[in-house]
Amino acid sequence: MIFHILTLFPEIFEGYKSSSILGRALEQNQVELDLINIRDFARDRHRTCDDATYGGGPGMVLKPEPLAEALESVPGVKQKRGGRGGGIPVVYLTPSGKLWSQGLAQELAATPRVALICGRYEGIDQRIIDLFVTDEISVGDYILNGGEVAAMVVIDTVVRLLKGVITEGSLVEESFSQGLLEYPQYTRPAVFRGHRVPEILMSGHHAEIERWRREKSIEKTRRNRPDLQREQEP
Repeated sequence: MIFHILTLFPEIFEGYKSSSILGRALEQNQVELDLINIRDFARDRHRTCDDATYGGGPGMVLKPEPLAEALESVPGVKQKRGGRGGGIPVVYLTPSGKLWSQGLAQELAATPRVALICGRYEGIDQRIIDLFVTDEISVGDYILNGGEVAAMVVIDTVVRLLKGVITEGSLVEESFSQGLLEYPQYTRPAVFRGHRVPEILMSGHHAEIERWRREKSIEKTRRNRPDLQREQEP
């Protein structure tokens, strides 16, 4: 899968590219990160990519000209027709987008390539959204300095879903995979600072262990995320 990342600060991704699961996926050519510097498409000598907002107000807005040309340099990106995108997904990372979720990650993992626009300042010119963007995504109800960190969140959640990147069995019982948060996990030693591992986990009774894990998942979901609607009783 190819992620085309449009950003004013491509250097932010350098360390991220070499780390952990993503680093291995890149080495094995399962994933490609195509970093596109929006400033390379600015036409003035100062490589200006932002300007004041019409109507007044604080902050600057990313200009449409360099961003449009940067998008059009990506294979498969097309202007929308009749309100719909005709090419690859174009995702704009913005606090005003719909909330990113495991379900959306699974949808995106089914596509061969995607363009990610990393917002900055007060955002991007609305005409870019109208002409190119297929999805506006927020990774949470908070404000980041830019969309680069949000893009990393999207990439991380999608990459681990790609076939062969991690062991498929590891995905089955993770939080959100079945509408519940994951059950508590323990490892050695059996006693740590007076706290013992639950006896059931050392019993060898697999059916009882599965039942315990299910109960703990439901308890944790009720406590930490009561908004999750797919909770099921055992």
